[in-house]
Amino acid sequence: MKSAPFVCIIVLNWNGAQDTLECLKSLKELTYPNFSVLVVDNASSDGSVETLKRDFPDLEIIVNSVNLRFAGGNNAGIKRGMELGAEYLLLLNNDTVVKKDFLTHLVEASEKEGNVGMVGPKIYYYGHERLLWYAGGKIEFQKGWISHIGVREIDNGQYDEISETAYVTGCCVLVSRLVVEKVGMLDEAYYIYGEDADWSIRTERAGFRLLYVPGAVIWHKLSVSSGGHLSWFKNWNKLKSQMRLMARYARPRHWITIPFHLVINILKGLIKASDFEGSK
Repeated sequence: MKSAPFVCIIVLNWNGAQDTLECLKSLKELTYPNFSVLVVDNASSDGSVETLKRDFPDLEIIVNSVNLRFAGGNNAGIKRGMELGAEYLLLLNNDTVVKKDFLTHLVEASEKEGNVGMVGPKIYYYGHERLLWYAGGKIEFQKGWISHIGVREIDNGQYDEISETAYVTGCCVLVSRLVVEKVGMLDEAYYIYGEDADWSIRTERAGFRLLYVPGAVIWHKLSVSSGGHLSWFKNWNKLKSQMRLMARYARPRHWITIPFHLVINILKGLIKASDFEGSK
């Protein structure tokens, strides 16, 4: 990488001041030389803005008057990042902490691999040094399902190669400026969940490559804002979003098998999540 392109890191906050502070503190340790951090606050009621300004007085914060959810909040940050001249936009969940060289790996892959639109890191469960949450993504139209590769597996190096992926999770995604200009931003029709897969599909269909970059590592506190693995809010909204995604992109032949697989996958997901919670 001959130079370091300017990256705008966008961290979305909603009533999560303490998680956001921990995320920002980890970002302070980044070795990448050319970035800025922008926080978008989605009408928090917990004093988040005041807390963040107290600990990070130079931090730029966009304060939304209403909760614009994941897509709308991040879109506000993307617009500002574009105004600042960012060559890359990094969407990063506030309930994450990052390895200090993760951004370097993401940018290097984006610059070196050719025709890359989006890249994402290896993501572990927070508090578990080697327990995988994301090592790439799958979109199975015949099953009506999107899922993570490697989820709940112990990392023994089985996903240590840069590889093409069907989608990059919105938990952490580096997007090139060209993608935003050509494809657009996140679709705000999704209430919550599914926006990242939709954005990935549109990006891939516009001719860009999507990559999983295992040298970049972060840790994620699972579903903090939506109540955890088994919350009704999470599972119901995930189901609705996946149905919206399938209605938009699945072909008629896929609907022969989608209903059966959908029921099976929902049950399997609940059982796995329950077993995982019980084992902690």
